[in-house]
Amino acid sequence: MSLTISAVPQGFSAFITNLGIRDTTDDFVFIKSSVPCVADGVFTQSLFAGPSVTISRDHLKDSQAQGIVVISKNANVANGSVGIADAEEVLQLVATETGIPAHNIVIASTGVIGRRYPIEKIRAGLLGLGKKFTDADFNAAARAIMTTDTVPKLAIRQIGNSKLVGIAKGVGMIEPNMATLLTFFFTDAAISANSLRTIFRSTIDKTFNCLSVDTDTSTSDSAVILANGIAGEVSEPDFASALQEVAQELVLKIARDAEGATKIIQVTVDSAINYAQAKKVAKAIVNSPLVKTAVYGADPNWGRVAMAIGKCENEHQINPDRVVISFDNVKVYPNSLTDENLQQLRQIMSKEQVDIHVSLNIGEASATVWGCDLSEGYIEINGKYST
Repeated sequence: MSLTISAVPQGFSAFITNLGIRDTTDDFVFIKSSVPCVADGVFTQSLFAGPSVTISRDHLKDSQAQGIVVISKNANVANGSVGIADAEEVLQLVATETGIPAHNIVIASTGVIGRRYPIEKIRAGLLGLGKKFTDADFNAAARAIMTTDTVPKLAIRQIGNSKLVGIAKGVGMIEPNMATLLTFFFTDAAISANSLRTIFRSTIDKTFNCLSVDTDTSTSDSAVILANGIAGEVSEPDFASALQEVAQELVLKIARDAEGATKIIQVTVDSAINYAQAKKVAKAIVNSPLVKTAVYGADPNWGRVAMAIGKCENEHQINPDRVVISFDNVKVYPNSLTDENLQQLRQIMSKEQVDIHVSLNIGEASATVWGCDLSEGYIEINGKYST
């Protein structure tokens, strides 16, 4: 997707450049609003969370921000007090150049863990930053935050007179608990801090927190939204619906671009006791290496799905005799594979998106999660990732 200037929210400008963090591609993004924004953020729960996470979490306590800094190709994690000092210096450099208080700037970092920022290069590259802003190019921003991604990820929706744009990066080390995953949303809609917080966190829980590539939770996962209000008030239900659509579109793009992936897996579990149970079972299925490899090989082995459900041993209400497993709309359990439906099921498993449906038949709640298959490509990429 390519966005024109007229298709983006008002009041945002950007500075995007290469600072030499790791290679010659763009690796620094600063997107700012012309006015302070209502803001919210959701971050990794990792015990090894980096300074970008801890600082940003603190800066958003007042539900306000005016800009977001993103450094790609270096996570600045596990560097101790030096890493914290480096992150704080980056924010102060940006604050000095722009006049925006450092505490009103959010920072995010992604890339290799355990390496310091090349701080001298960053200092040199940010000189004169304040005079180099252009209208926000979200396409370029989405490219600049990439690491092992192969394509930029962005989505946009119109909400009355306002617009909402989302960008994201992430293809590996993804089992969000708030993904390596960063996602940022910008809108010119006016919405209260309390409403934004409620809508944003519910949306993240039902989209990004329902995504898994490889079950590994990053140290740097960050999801942040800025709403500057320039376009005026919007219907909260319409805003919530648009945010859900943008977030889900980004989730599917991440799943499709996941490291080594050839197919998206969508797992829906319904008729559960509650949402938490449905999501737990669905995640057990989408995270199973055996399910993932079966999907990769177009093998309709429903026994692997049953195995994954069985791993949820604390969900004592689940009764195997009541469970129904389907691939697309073809029931495979309590039926079994036959010569008649085997070819049909193999065709289903060969699609770009494989839908697995499980009915627990013990309640009324449901959840849908997304992931991808597991191929030799994942090992190839991560076996050669720089330490």
